[in-house]
Amino acid sequence: MARSTPTLLLASLRPEQWTKNLFVFAGLIFGGRLLDGGAVLVAVAAFAIFCALSGAVYLLNDVADREVDRRHPLKAMRPIASGRLAVGTALTAAAAIGGGGVAAAFLIGGDFGIVALGYVLLLLAYSFALKHVVIVDVLTIAAGFVLRAVAGAVAVAVPIGVWLLVCTTLLALFLALSKRRHELLLLGNDAIDHRRILEEYSPYLLDQMIAVVTASTLIAYSVYATSPDTAQRLGTTRLGATIPFVLYGIFRYLYLVHQKRGGGSPAATLLTDRPLLACVALWAGGVMVLMYSPLGR
Repeated sequence: MARSTPTLLLASLRPEQWTKNLFVFAGLIFGGRLLDGGAVLVAVAAFAIFCALSGAVYLLNDVADREVDRRHPLKAMRPIASGRLAVGTALTAAAAIGGGGVAAAFLIGGDFGIVALGYVLLLLAYSFALKHVVIVDVLTIAAGFVLRAVAGAVAVAVPIGVWLLVCTTLLALFLALSKRRHELLLLGNDAIDHRRILEEYSPYLLDQMIAVVTASTLIAYSVYATSPDTAQRLGTTRLGATIPFVLYGIFRYLYLVHQKRGGGSPAATLLTDRPLLACVALWAGGVMVLMYSPLGR
């Protein structure tokens, strides 16, 4: 059944990937502004802007990679690769959505607008150059997550905690490396034809990197959750109680990557695996209860 152009455009914006932009709310939650109605509205607007910006870059990326995507077992079904969405329409929409998103970002604030613009430029650099540079490719993906967190903090005018940025960077690296591993195993001998950078990786190398990042993530979060500085800034001495959720979440994700051959899409993995989704929900709920109720004192 044929789909309309607006429906195809929406699919190309990849709304299933917008969960990545939830990192924008980190500043709101960990900055103690969750009960501030005005800050919540600003954070929601920042989230919407980042969804628009990431969607615009996805459109440009799909246009640039359409020939390669047509040989991919999954990406061949994307609207642009399959020919159902015209290239000209996609480029026009990308320019309009991206330009509108950046303009809206500057309406929220100059600093937020600069971070949002930097995010777009970083993703464009990744799409057209950096994704072909070994190790730099996954570091760039991680930087995109960090900029989301920074943007969220800037939008609601709260300090950006160093340890929070460290944890965000390590978690993003963990997800990016797991995705590379999934691509390498899924595509097998055809991997290089679909993504040239995969020639530079091997499952063993990626497993070593993932092991390092996994341990670093757990240590960093544990230090962050139990440090006196965190207790003073967040107003709770019991954030360490959330460490078991982080342990289970990371171990569950590793199980899905190694035993279920998952990890190709972190967003899809989160939304389709109920134990992982429940773990993230419990972690988020635990953090908010500890920070915003007498139980955390």
